[in-house]
Amino acid sequence: MSRRDPLDFAAIGRRLAEERGPTYWRSLEELAEDPSFVAFCEAEFPSVAPQLDRRRFLQLMGASLAFGGLAACGKAPETAVPYVEQPELIVPGETRLYATAVDFAGYLQPVLGRTQAGRPTKLEGNPDHPACRGAASAITQAAILQLYDPDRSQAPRYKGRDASWEAFLGEAAGWRERWDASAGQGLHLLLGASSSPTLARELERWLARWPQARLYRFEPYEGRRYAAAEQAFGRPLERHLHLEKAELLLCFEDDLLGSGPQQVLHASRWGERRRAAAEGRGKALLIAVESCPSLTGAKASERRIANGAEQNRLLRALLAEIDDGPAPELAADEQHWVRRMAAALRAHAGRCLISAGARSDAATQAAVYRLNDRLGNLGHTLSFSAPLQQLEIGGQPLGDLGQLCAALGAGEVQSLLALDCNPAYQAPAEAAFAAALEALPWCLHAGQYYDETASHSHWHLPLSHPLEAWHDGLAADGTPCLGQPLIEPLHATRSASELLALLRGEPTADSHAQLRETWQSLDEAAWRAALERGSIEGRQPTPVTVSAAPVTLPAVEAPGGYEVLIRPDEAVWDGRFANLGWLQELPRPLSKLTWSNAVAIAPRQAERLGLRNGDRVRVEVDGGAIEGAVILAPGQHPDVLELRAGYGRRRMGRVAVGQGFDVAPLRRLAEPWRREGARLAPLDGAVPLAITQMHHSMKAEQAPARRLPREVARQPAMAAEQPSFYPATPAAPPPAGGPLGEPRWGMLIDLDQCIGCNACVIACQAENNVPVVGAEQVAAGRAMHWLRVDHYYEGSPEAPRSSFLPVPCMHCEHAPCEMGCPVNATVHGPEGLNQMVYNRCIGTRTCASYCPYKVRRFNWFDWTGDDAPLLQAQRNPNVTVRGRGVMEKCTYCVQRISEARIDARMGDRPIASQTLQTACQQTCPTQAIVFGDLSRADSGLHYQRETRRHYALLEELNTRPRTTYLAALEDGLPQAPADETPEGRSDG
Repeated sequence: MSRRDPLDFAAIGRRLAEERGPTYWRSLEELAEDPSFVAFCEAEFPSVAPQLDRRRFLQLMGASLAFGGLAACGKAPETAVPYVEQPELIVPGETRLYATAVDFAGYLQPVLGRTQAGRPTKLEGNPDHPACRGAASAITQAAILQLYDPDRSQAPRYKGRDASWEAFLGEAAGWRERWDASAGQGLHLLLGASSSPTLARELERWLARWPQARLYRFEPYEGRRYAAAEQAFGRPLERHLHLEKAELLLCFEDDLLGSGPQQVLHASRWGERRRAAAEGRGKALLIAVESCPSLTGAKASERRIANGAEQNRLLRALLAEIDDGPAPELAADEQHWVRRMAAALRAHAGRCLISAGARSDAATQAAVYRLNDRLGNLGHTLSFSAPLQQLEIGGQPLGDLGQLCAALGAGEVQSLLALDCNPAYQAPAEAAFAAALEALPWCLHAGQYYDETASHSHWHLPLSHPLEAWHDGLAADGTPCLGQPLIEPLHATRSASELLALLRGEPTADSHAQLRETWQSLDEAAWRAALERGSIEGRQPTPVTVSAAPVTLPAVEAPGGYEVLIRPDEAVWDGRFANLGWLQELPRPLSKLTWSNAVAIAPRQAERLGLRNGDRVRVEVDGGAIEGAVILAPGQHPDVLELRAGYGRRRMGRVAVGQGFDVAPLRRLAEPWRREGARLAPLDGAVPLAITQMHHSMKAEQAPARRLPREVARQPAMAAEQPSFYPATPAAPPPAGGPLGEPRWGMLIDLDQCIGCNACVIACQAENNVPVVGAEQVAAGRAMHWLRVDHYYEGSPEAPRSSFLPVPCMHCEHAPCEMGCPVNATVHGPEGLNQMVYNRCIGTRTCASYCPYKVRRFNWFDWTGDDAPLLQAQRNPNVTVRGRGVMEKCTYCVQRISEARIDARMGDRPIASQTLQTACQQTCPTQAIVFGDLSRADSGLHYQRETRRHYALLEELNTRPRTTYLAALEDGLPQAPADETPEGRSDG
């Protein structure tokens, strides 16, 4: 296949040069006015009539005739059978909440499980837990889909064939006798990261019985946090960032706001700091130094693009300025940046914070700890405690993957148990782990899926989902969490602690009894209180007083060729969530890529090589190579390539297999996340990437995502600046929203708080039964998400600024869609909601063409008709599952409004709008979304709508939307005088 024509970057430069004032854009194709982009945006309904050849046409017509006779066949009768005896505490239609937790890379994520008639349907953040404060990440919420995944392992397997627990117990008894005879010599256990005290106690019993056994831990993208602390303080420690206290935050390749097990904790604390600054209580400056775009860089007050060698020079220069170390040779603009930064850090001593990415080398992180120590930040914005993860068991340090590979190569391993990990896929290719497993006398894999490691093991045992078993562990802030099951195991599974006890010869071990034994110090009242809260009070980690040792940071030379950064995917992480359709179809926050990974490259290099999105390339370094599609990443360093892990799965499930490419060939045991000296070569052909960045384009006269300088935002709003179609704000709110006393529902979205994390998108999908459509349909513009988060760029493609704009239905008071519908299927309710009447809709799609905000979604097919019964069990029974040919959109979670209305009626009181939350509002870690009754002064909407920051999207159209926005705030470090500013500076 021949190469496609590259983008016209000269046209992009000319257009930017001709613009007056800021230029907002969403894609390079838009800037270049690429014909394919123009055609896609001008198509009213993209890909409505796909091209068919004659053969395919005849096939479809023949099938239509064959199935036409089925129209005369009536649906099989169904009978609703009532309870013979009503279960206790089960009321049909009533929602119950239970505090529990799910695991993510060894840290528990505290959640509330929402159940209907004993069936879990949704996970929400636990508002009583300090680690999340009621918020939940996209990955955490998707755990409910994993519970009902039909591809989850349902029974043991022996050499790929179905087996039974009884057969396994019979074989395990023989191996247990061998281990007893040798005191465990040759027995090796590889464990996923864990902070569970109960699991640690079971492992201690293993070592007590088999003292010669060896334990290892494996977390593919954990980084070097503990090694860095050991270098700086002489022992491994857990890092705790108090972002709510940091008025100046400097990040070196550390995406604190990005996806990961600590995302919600960091985002909520950062949001608290931003709110305080917006109210005039201190500052909230964020400086990002990074080579590739990230969420932290997108929200930064100032972002500097630098590769690894350049970051090393800047950090060594800061050490010289603050800690009197040797100064490196710097360019003029680098000297200017270092002096500005050092002055700002000194001015905020004790109120600033410097951080480095977990996957940076240990020396870099140790140098950052030294800087924080010298600035007086330790004990204030940065603290340390004992490690939260289990690093040793019974006094035996846990080995790493490299040590296990050495033992395998030396022939020391006779029996291997891989517990809740997948090294055959997640380990670097040089480990040749799959081949090593095949050569072992006995290998056992235990996990939730029959994955790559399971396929090379003798036995595979299915583990229970966290929502099916009792478990414990530590949250990201160190608070102990208790996880209770929401449902009996759906399949023949065991928990990890039960499995370890079973292998010791206790087949009747029960996870509840194990957990109660661990926490036997709690009396019955304290135990029940802990279960209700989901955590144990008074058991937070004790801060450790430390002092960082002086450090000499070695110089890093600029490599020849490309620097390759390998990072976990924002949605499927390292591949453990790759079989979850919600996460596969979730547009990545910055690239808006779905259903695949890609080789991210800077626009400058793409122009040089003649590449555009989807073109195939080959990346090679030290004999390892991958082939995949390329994606252009504005704001990326030209000498850096970024790869995302989690794809190229060969075993797991129907959703995961066949998507993207595996990054393992480029990883090494010694340096698994960063490679130097890579070569990139274009290949023929292209891969159709499902990117949503160009979808649902709005034509606006003003910037959709606005910014205001902080000093301007604090000034009172002028009457002339208020949107002309809004009535003047009365001195006191009206007593009711309508003639019958109905509320006036509205929503306010604070763009200064929004970090673009997509947690709201998954919350909406889980709450409202939004279907998954697949990569092909996403590429055709048919993704069904009711809420989208638009990503806008401002400035040049080499170093743009980013803005995020969540766009739900606006619920316009003058709604164009209502005027366009010929059958009155979209109507205006008495409370101001723009409502859909599904059984009236005949699918003309007129409303979608009339909507200027592009928030309506059409069911082109029956997306859910073929879903497995297990997946159907996850759906929210309070929300209609829409059929083919029906339009749908955001409803402001009308089912929650109805539930609150019923509760208020039963209590003979008004609706408590302060406690009524939409799904997107409830899960937001930074509290960027506010929902309430506009007719009530205590709803949290009034005073914010009267500020200078308030505006309506596309206000020139006079649609009077109920959903409005607060502009983001601009701030930054003071600039140097003009005569001190060097030429060629790149710190913008």
